[in-house]
Formats: sequence, structure tokens, C-alpha cells
Amino acid sequence: MSHPLIVRDVSHGYAGRTVLDAIDLTVAPGQRVGLIGENGAGKSTLIRLVAGLERPTHGSITTPADLGHLAQDSGLDPADTVGDVLAQALAPLHEAVARLEVLSHDLSDPVAAQAYDETLTWALFHDAWDADRRAEVAAQRLGLDSVDRARPVRELSGGQRSRLALAALLTRRPACLVLDEPTNHLDDQALDYLESALVELPGAVLVASHDRHFLDAVCTAVVDLDPSHFGTDGDGGRRFTGDYTAYLGFRREAQRRWREAYEAQQDELADARSAARTTTADVAHNRAPRDNDKFVYAFKGARVQKSATRRRRDAQQRLEALERDQVPKPRPPLTFSGEVTADGAGSVRVRDLVVDGRLQLARFDVAAGQHVLVDGANGSGKSTLLAVLAGCLEPDAGDVQVSARRVGLLAQDVVFADAQVTAREIYRATGATVPLGELGLLHLRDVDRPVGLLSEGQQRRLALAIVVGEQPDLLLLDEPTNHLSLSLVEELEAALTRTRVTVIVASHDRWLRGRWDGRRVQVGSAGSDVGGRGEGGVDRR
Repeated sequence: MSHPLIVRDVSHGYAGRTVLDAIDLTVAPGQRVGLIGENGAGKSTLIRLVAGLERPTHGSITTPADLGHLAQDSGLDPADTVGDVLAQALAPLHEAVARLEVLSHDLSDPVAAQAYDETLTWALFHDAWDADRRAEVAAQRLGLDSVDRARPVRELSGGQRSRLALAALLTRRPACLVLDEPTNHLDDQALDYLESALVELPGAVLVASHDRHFLDAVCTAVVDLDPSHFGTDGDGGRRFTGDYTAYLGFRREAQRRWREAYEAQQDELADARSAARTTTADVAHNRAPRDNDKFVYAFKGARVQKSATRRRRDAQQRLEALERDQVPKPRPPLTFSGEVTADGAGSVRVRDLVVDGRLQLARFDVAAGQHVLVDGANGSGKSTLLAVLAGCLEPDAGDVQVSARRVGLLAQDVVFADAQVTAREIYRATGATVPLGELGLLHLRDVDRPVGLLSEGQQRRLALAIVVGEQPDLLLLDEPTNHLSLSLVEELEAALTRTRVTVIVASHDRWLRGRWDGRRVQVGSAGSDVGGRGEGGVDRR
């Protein structure tokens, strides 16, 4: 029934900048391939090319005719109503069932029999008889069941539009589905539904996502569009069979080989540079000729001179070849290097905290060196708590004591006051002790650009660089995985595991929460305190 999605040698760029370079990709029916990579690696560009919204600069793309596309902005017609969108998704399914009824009356005709067989195959593939129930389930699980069907799309929020577009696609069950960040605007219930629905689809699925839990639950293969993860400038679109966890294993091994190759080449470069500096003066330089062998000495000296010249030339050629094809230096791992001391620096003590309309917290204690995950629904007060601890927000009541030589806050929403100031100037003004270039969080071409021209992800990296560079002994991270690439998120979490500084994290990230092995505090729940901690919530260790 379904044909594969085939991308062959596709390159594409904008304004002279290459975004995708020689990408090859095949997604067969039943396969679900996840696209990952740094911000700007071309994930959304490839999705648009496959969806037919743009034509590649070079190469070819072949897709099944029955293709469904989810854009980050939903792609819905603002003039349509909610009912219109769902009806359009159901229409071809209803038509197929009705056509089968008509064709079934004259199966003795070979032409009608063939048409019946083809229509039946299509209807079975799309599960047409279950379409109406599927539409109702999709609307309910995606939080749209209370939305008036007569309501125009233009009156919906951005999140509602995305969920409506997703409900329509899952109802239609196209032979090929291409999705750009489908987990945006979804709660845990909706995410669970989306994952199970995609796994059940018989067609090909290509999805760009930053949600690691989603990638692990859905994908049969992962394609990393960023070759810099493996120490190369080319060879983008590397495919790894298996889910996201399997990809991480492949990447760790590839990066180990990268580090070993770099170190081996540095040793070889040092040897080549030493050999290229060798002159005849370095050969038997402390032996003078004797009276009876001056002729032999001169003869041998000429041979030594010729041999040394040849060796020096060979060494210079080898050095030039090595320098021409140098393995790039791996970026040093992210590190929070502040220290916790015996005087209690990095500790928190909160009693009867009140921020009107936002937070009530009876008791919250964090000892020096502890790592705490603050969990809770949206609006439960997680960000408010971190803002109070950072001194950015004055409470209306209560006692808050923070013992720290330096507090580092990575806020959920990064805002720089002057959009014209460069990233380097902002970083220098903080008094951070670690040079910005050593952190590797911003590309060298971006450090002298005005911060207003940087993407959300780049601004987030700059904010993270400031926190790292200041070397705090109390680290407050509010949704630290937002707008960061998956590779940097993995590195950030590894750094948090290693660090000795006190860490308090607020996050909705299912992957981070599922693997957190430190203390947890649930805020905003109605239960009683456990151990005298939390916000009328639960302290889980």
C-alpha cells in the first residue's frame, strides 16, 4: 500500500549559506525516523523540503502521494472552523467506505472488482471504519473535547492550533507523516497518546524533535544532521538504528574515537615539527674531523647533508599534510567548578514563604552540596521559588536564608537588556573568571554579534555560559533543557551529576525527571508535608 520516503543527495541553503549538504535518507513503511542536531542544523528545513513547501537546491525527494505534514505553526487555514478541520480529515475515509458500498454491487465486472480491491486495500491501511471514533479519541486526548466545533481556527491559541492539526493527522492516518516538533504544547497525557498513536501507524514517519523521551518511545532510527558531533565538517545525516538511547551509545563511542584520533594526531604533529626542524648541525655535531680522515669526513659530511635535507623535506611534507587535514579539537566537557565549603556555603533555609497568588511554602531546606529537583504542574510556583532564592523577587512574607558566596540562576526566559551589545561584552561585564572561548558554548563567529541577532538557542547558550563562568556554589536552573540542543542537554545533565556545588532544578522534561537520582520536592500538591519539607507537598529522596 505505502511507498518509502526517499531523500537522495539533497543539499539546500539560504543567502549563500549551506544548511543541508548531501543528505541521503530512506524511511520505509513502518519505520519512524527522528531528526536531531544542533539549532540551525537543518531539521525544519528538511521537513519543509519533504513536505514540498520548498524545492532543494540539489538532489531529489520522492514521497508517497498520501503525505501529511505538521508544521510548528500548525499550517491550518485561519478561516476554517474546528469542525471543518476534522471533517476534512475524515472526508477521504468516509468516501472510501461509501465507494466500497457502491462497488460491491457489481463485482462480476473485472474493472469494478479491481477498483474494489484497490479501494479496500486503501481503506484497510487507513482503518477507515474506525475513523469517527479515532477523531473523538484524538480530540479528547489532545485536550480539544471542550472546544466548540464552530469556533474559527484564528480564535484558537497557538497550542490549540497545533493540537488540532495533530488530531486531524492522526485521524486521517496518511501513508507518510512528517512532523516538526510535534510534542510542543502537549501535556503528559497528550504525549502518551501521541506516542502510542505513532507507534501504531503502518506508514513512514519522519519527525524532528527535541523531546528525548518521545524519541526513545517512538523512533526505530535516529538521524543526526550535525556532523560536528563526530568531529567532522561533512558527513551530515548520520543514521543510527534504534531509539534515542541506542543513538547515545553510538555517539559516545564515536566521540571517544574522535578524542583518541585528535590526541594521536597531536603526537604525530609534534614529531613531524621536531623532524622538520632537524638540520645537519644536529647530526654528529660534537665530533670534529681527525687529521687522517678529513677527506672521508668531508665525503661523509656531504652524504649526511643530503640525507638530512631529504629527511627534513619529507618531514615538512608530512607536517603540511597533517596540518591540512587536522582533526578538530573536541570541546572540553561542560563543568560547574564552584566548590562547596564546610562553612555551609550553598545552603538554603525557607520558612513560611508567601508570594501572593503564586507560591506558599511552609518549609524548604537544602544542605550544601545537595542536588534537588523541584517538580510540579505549570503554575505551581517552581519558577517563583527559584526567583526568590536568587534574590530577583521579594516575597510578601516568610523567612528566606541563602548562604552562598555566589548564586547562579539560569532563568526560564532569557532577556538581555540591550540587544545591541555583543555576547562577548555581556559575558565580560559579569566578571566571569573562565574565558568565554574556553567554554565552547558559542561559536567563534557569534561571540561578537549583537545579542539581539542571536537565536533563542544561542541566547540560552550565552546565559548558560555566564552561569558556568561565574562558578557559583549555589546553582538554580529553571527549565534548563528549553531551547538547548540535545547534545548540549546531555552534557549539561552529566555536568550536574558530577558537580559538588548545590543544585536546585525546576523542570518539566520527562527524560530529566525520569533519570533524576537525587532528592525530589513536589510543589503545589494538596497533601501534607513529608519530613517537614515541600509546599504542602512531598519530599522524595
